[in-house]
Amino acid sequence: MVVARPAAPTHGRLQGGRMQAPVALGRAGIRADKREGDGATPRGTFRPVRVWWRPDRGARPRTRLPVVPITPDLAWCEDPADRRYNTPFRLHEGEAGDRLWRADGLYDLLVEIDHNARPRIAGRGSAVFVHVARPGFAPTAGCVALAPAALRRLVERLGRGTRIVIR
Repeated sequence: MVVARPAAPTHGRLQGGRMQAPVALGRAGIRADKREGDGATPRGTFRPVRVWWRPDRGARPRTRLPVVPITPDLAWCEDPADRRYNTPFRLHEGEAGDRLWRADGLYDLLVEIDHNARPRIAGRGSAVFVHVARPGFAPTAGCVALAPAALRRLVERLGRGTRIVIR
């Protein structure tokens, strides 16, 4: 479960079993009515779908979820007018998208969750992940972010039956 701190809605705590860790949340806090570009982390119960990782930046993560290596041409579609909205795709020259291969390390390891997945509704938010936090746990664009070691511990515990509750 991810719970926001009342006094600091862009920060919170991941609590699950014996695991507890600080998290960064969206710059607009947690909202039930998530919209594309609003900076909010969606409130709800989500399933982890896949784990994505940069093979050049670390060992293949141990998890019970499918694992996908990130390549330099992978991106996530954030354009509500595109039929690929809220799905990964191979980026071609001149195309826009949220690149998964990043220099800042935020997506070196990430968990894809099923926010706005079935059905995908244009404008209801895309590329909502659990990923590596920025230094100082700076707010995200709407994702949940953890320290690298905490994220690896979380990934080891995830399976098909896991639910990620954000409230």
